[in-house]
Amino acid sequence: MTEHSAPPNLGPQGHDLQIGPVGRFLRATELDTRMLGMVGALLLIWLGFHLYGVLVNGEGVFLTPRNLWNLSVQTSVTGIMATGMVLVIITRNIDLSVGSIVGVTGMIMGILQVNILPQYLGLGHPAIWVITVIVGIICGMIIGAFHGWLIAYRGIPSFIVTLGGLLVWRGAAFLTADGKTISPVDTTFALLGGGPYGSVGATGSWIVGILGCAAILWVLARGRAARRKHGFAVREIWAEAVLAALGCGALIGAVLLVNAYPWPKGIVEAYAKANNLTVPEGGLFISHGFAIPVLILAAVGIAMTILMTRTRFGRYVFAIGGNPEAAALAGINTRWMTMKIFALMGMLAGLAAVVASARLNSATNALGDLEELYVIASAVVGGTSLAGGIGTIYGAIIGALVMQSLQTGMVLIGYGDGSYRKVVVGVALVLAVYLDNLYRKKIK
Repeated sequence: MTEHSAPPNLGPQGHDLQIGPVGRFLRATELDTRMLGMVGALLLIWLGFHLYGVLVNGEGVFLTPRNLWNLSVQTSVTGIMATGMVLVIITRNIDLSVGSIVGVTGMIMGILQVNILPQYLGLGHPAIWVITVIVGIICGMIIGAFHGWLIAYRGIPSFIVTLGGLLVWRGAAFLTADGKTISPVDTTFALLGGGPYGSVGATGSWIVGILGCAAILWVLARGRAARRKHGFAVREIWAEAVLAALGCGALIGAVLLVNAYPWPKGIVEAYAKANNLTVPEGGLFISHGFAIPVLILAAVGIAMTILMTRTRFGRYVFAIGGNPEAAALAGINTRWMTMKIFALMGMLAGLAAVVASARLNSATNALGDLEELYVIASAVVGGTSLAGGIGTIYGAIIGALVMQSLQTGMVLIGYGDGSYRKVVVGVALVLAVYLDNLYRKKIK
């Protein structure tokens, strides 16, 4: 079959539309303009906070390896749950309970690994953290499935079910340990929260970067072969090269960034002493590399993207969000799908609880407090429509990064009080919904 490139954008009379070079570039590369807009807004936020620091304090601290590394770790918990919230909102539902699920599963895992498992397996047993993680994820999934059952099979609106869940599970988190903080958690479990020892280092980061670049090239090549096989238009070679360069360039840039952030001096000295290393006069430079929570978020994002774009489950999710009645008439078991979606959301909340409690090295009843608001805001800012039927996984992750950037930036410029941050988050959420309404009107 003869290979052919993407057809030109024709007007009503069959003539090429008079579009500029930017329009031709976007058409040839098929880049998502909404994604580009979100990335552009994120970069403007970063640059604005950095320049504000330069002008006011004489030093910009936002665009530094240390801050961006910490920002990536802080985004992980919200980003993990935001990928699940996309599915919930696409199907015209809402989940207000995810923060409370994080709290109660975090407390269950804390009690399990601190008070119960060491009695039977011994303190520091390597199976403790594995059992704890599995139990936390399963508990979150069971809670989510219960919510989904009430919504799908008992006809209770998702707003009411999850609002009740927000209150019930937050109270359960307190009652589980009578409001006490459970700490410290298992030492291996704590590595899942990041930190100098909870990172993969410079070599590990380069391995991740190289494997990621190989995956990008493989996806582009496979997509081109699939288009050719089925007779669809393929992108120009230069457009494929641009996409490969953008993807690999961003990934390699991320590797260079995380490798530029060294371990703190005190931790380096303790590490050198424990391993009989000699610290040179200028100090020993040990890179953090990618933090484990960031790698967990990346793995979740990839898995959820495949689920949404390459499986029947994902097609059913969009079908239900587009028109629930038509989806049911087409033979889709919408109630069973709803239950599975909420179970998946609960499972991701359980995983987020793993990262959050590991990062704090403790479990508290306040874990995940108000996190549901930031998760919903991240999904909406990332382009998920509250009207249903529209949303992307990568958009939700970028949205989570935007929300965390706003909070971190406010702290760095001296407005760290929670009141200011809530105002900014609220304004960002309302603005995102307004822009979504404008976008939907434009495409109709």
